[in-house]
Amino acid sequence: MKSGVILFIGIALLAAALVIHLILLDPGFWTWFTLGIGLALTAYGAYAIRVELAGLLRHRRGEIALYTAGLIGILVAVAWLSTRFPVRYDMTEQGMYSLSDATVKMLDRIEEPVRITFFHDPMMRETVELYELMAARSPKVTVQFFDPMANPAQARMMGVQFPGTAVMESQGRKVLVNGPTETDIANGILRVSRGATQTICFLDGHGEPDPFSIESHDHTEGDAGHAHGLGGKFVVHERHGMAKARNSLESMNYSIEKVALSRTGTTLAKCTVLVVAGPQNPLLPPEVEAVRKYIEGGGNALFMLDPFVTTGLEPVLRGVGIVLDDDMVIDDASHFWSDPSAPAVTDYNRHQITRELPLSFFPGARSLSPTPQRVPNTYVMPLANSSKRSYGETTRDRAEFTAGKDMEGPLTIMAVVSRRLDVHDIGEDSAPKEGGEETGKRRSRIVVVGDADFATNSFFHIMGNGKLFLNTINYLAAQENLIGIEPRTFDLPRVNLTNRQMKGTFFLSVILIPALLALIGTIVWWRQR
Repeated sequence: MKSGVILFIGIALLAAALVIHLILLDPGFWTWFTLGIGLALTAYGAYAIRVELAGLLRHRRGEIALYTAGLIGILVAVAWLSTRFPVRYDMTEQGMYSLSDATVKMLDRIEEPVRITFFHDPMMRETVELYELMAARSPKVTVQFFDPMANPAQARMMGVQFPGTAVMESQGRKVLVNGPTETDIANGILRVSRGATQTICFLDGHGEPDPFSIESHDHTEGDAGHAHGLGGKFVVHERHGMAKARNSLESMNYSIEKVALSRTGTTLAKCTVLVVAGPQNPLLPPEVEAVRKYIEGGGNALFMLDPFVTTGLEPVLRGVGIVLDDDMVIDDASHFWSDPSAPAVTDYNRHQITRELPLSFFPGARSLSPTPQRVPNTYVMPLANSSKRSYGETTRDRAEFTAGKDMEGPLTIMAVVSRRLDVHDIGEDSAPKEGGEETGKRRSRIVVVGDADFATNSFFHIMGNGKLFLNTINYLAAQENLIGIEPRTFDLPRVNLTNRQMKGTFFLSVILIPALLALIGTIVWWRQR
């Protein structure tokens, strides 16, 4: 009995020696002293009760001990192999622990090497794993990890004061990234490898949605709640908000600015893309002229113009082959929820913008038509159309089709314009220069949408609206490689249906299936009778 106690004390001293070493990290006198005493007591105790220990290992007990030792050995071997040859399998439906397809695509297309130094603490394991996944994906990305508390000199040399900071370097450029998300890291790599930031200019001064406002549901309100159709009454808010769209663009390495052309000295020369998002008041003649020169000079622009609003830009768009119809699209066959003035689109014309795009909808949209005669060097392509049962309502106080006055569907809601220009025709104060092609030509890209509400905070995150807006900006900025990249969100699953899908679901679940069950039950009862 005493020998067993001595053995137990010896094992406890060995464990104490291990704990002291892990805490002090520097084996000293007390570590070695405790280890020596523990080894001596353990050896003496084991020798003193060797007969009892041998008895425990005989017959069935010995087999159990061997099986246990073998199982522990297998587990240790598997654990060691997992550290040498790691294998990941993400079982979450949304891929929360894997890189998104857009990030993988971006990493595969990196041309310049990127060196990353990430300073972290032990609580940032998920962020460390993101950096490790990206480094494993691309041979051009290398990552070093430091703890700023354990390596203060390294942190001081690189100007880092807090954990969670990554220093990214490429071709003499350096970018600091403090965000822990995949979007922050991926776009930091993109930013430092490209070394250039493009500017998206939002026109301001005419009641346009504010890209720096988080306001939601600040449109029109019907008598029964939120609505965007005919007969709604306006609710006073400061302005519409487009902060969700702006945040998404900034996370994709774009710089966002508001431009008021009515101010003296304001030009559009620095704008990679000009966004005209739903002005509620007409532009002044000098402003219209500035936009016209920007377009004629090869600038890229996105026009989102609401129905029944005269902006003064109508002649500018006629000059690129598009006519803004003075109507509102009413689609009884395909609309979002129960609002026929919010046409829903599930089938798009094939284009880079609409690639792999889910359902999108436009809460209160006007239709677009081509000019009677084609504009030279200009190609107009419809992207999104309403259904065949839609029509363009020209009367503002009721929704009723009038033959000979209202246009019949399908109607174009969104169109893209591609223009070819001579380089020597581009003015110095218009669009930014990107270098001409060998043929002496360059292209200008313009997208026109008959609605601005679809990209505001109220609807940006629903179905494909946000992706449609981001794809459009990437196309206009000539960044097709980024089309489809957007910040990842892990919202609760939600089903959004068009009215046709809602009716079909109701008929199937409430009428058809119960009716079939009732019929089968009646037949069974009748045969048994």
